[in-house]
Parts: sequence; structure tokens; C-alpha cells
Amino acid sequence: MFKYLFPVLILIPWLTQAEAIEVLTVDRSISKSIQLSFPNDINIKPKKGDFEIINYVLMSNEIGERWSVVTLTNLSSGNREFSHDHLIALFADGSRISPLQYKLNFKGQETQSITVSFGVHKFPILSIYSSNEI
Repeated sequence: MFKYLFPVLILIPWLTQAEAIEVLTVDRSISKSIQLSFPNDINIKPKKGDFEIINYVLMSNEIGERWSVVTLTNLSSGNREFSHDHLIALFADGSRISPLQYKLNFKGQETQSITVSFGVHKFPILSIYSSNEI
């Protein structure tokens, strides 16, 4: 019986470690007053919209997944559809990327928090902005 139980006991720590690597942790935030001036040679900008970022929390894990909880307000008095291309993340290597595909409806003047994924990236996210923060 021991010869069947021993391989299982060896795999348990490995499986537990694999789950720990995928767990998201909150990244240390950077002050909004910091000025970053990476070149934007291909002029990547967020889609124009009526959405203002109230705040965001950056998260990542050991395998390089980058996520954020973003709180947005629809500045318009009418209903609007938020889509992933309304946001851009600025990474520590100067690259700019929109989150993975996402859509959400907002009522006029409504504020909502959403969780979006920016995929896997070697460098951390430094900031997130919309067309209203440019």
C-alpha cells in the first residue's frame, strides 16, 4: 500500500505550489502625481468616450498575468456601452495595451467597478488611462 501512497504524497506539495503561482496579489500603487514620458511612436490612444477613471487597483501573479479592478463613471447623462478599447495600460517598458475584450453597459452618470485582464506581460503596469485622462 505504501508504494501507491508515496507518489501521491510527493505530488501534493507540487500541486499546491502550482495553485499559489496563479493567485493574484495587489501590486504596490504608484502616485498619480508621478509624470511618465515614454515615447508613443505608433500613437496608441484609448477610444474616445464618456468614461472617467475614478481609481484602479493593479494586480498580478508569478506567471505574469496582469489584471486591474477599475472604477469608472459614465460622464454622460445617457446610457453608454463601455468596451475594452476605452482603456489603455502603460507598462514599465513603455508599451501600451488595451485589456482583453470586455463590454459593459452604463446608465447615465453611473459608476461601476470592473475587473479586466491585460493578459500576460513581463513588465508591470504603471498606470491605466482613458481618453478623459490624456
